[in-house]
Amino acid sequence: MQWKKSPPELISLFEELVPPDPVVEKRKMFGYPCCFVNGNMMMGLHQDNLILRMGEADRQEFLTHQGTSRFEPMKGHIMKEYVAVSDSMKNSPQILMNWVQRSLDYVRALPVKVKKSRKQ
Repeated sequence: MQWKKSPPELISLFEELVPPDPVVEKRKMFGYPCCFVNGNMMMGLHQDNLILRMGEADRQEFLTHQGTSRFEPMKGHIMKEYVAVSDSMKNSPQILMNWVQRSLDYVRALPVKVKKSRKQ
């Protein structure tokens, strides 16, 4: 599978959506911009996808919106807590900000992720 960069307009949208909360840490994962809270990924980009991490109830509600889907970075490899935002939702900033906030609320409640020590 060939990896491709996220388009500039999607990167700009991502930057606009990053919550102005001091617990949110921006960093890259596999070359794509992402947000983490307490070491847990909250949202990010993967190629043409904007992805959010959500709890079960929010995820099920989110998936009722047309064009949304579970996040599948490679065929057959679904990331269970992550969803991909539809193109139409990317054009609805108010609706999208609500989902970003719900993602933040969910990830903020997760236990702090402790970094694994490197084997020597």
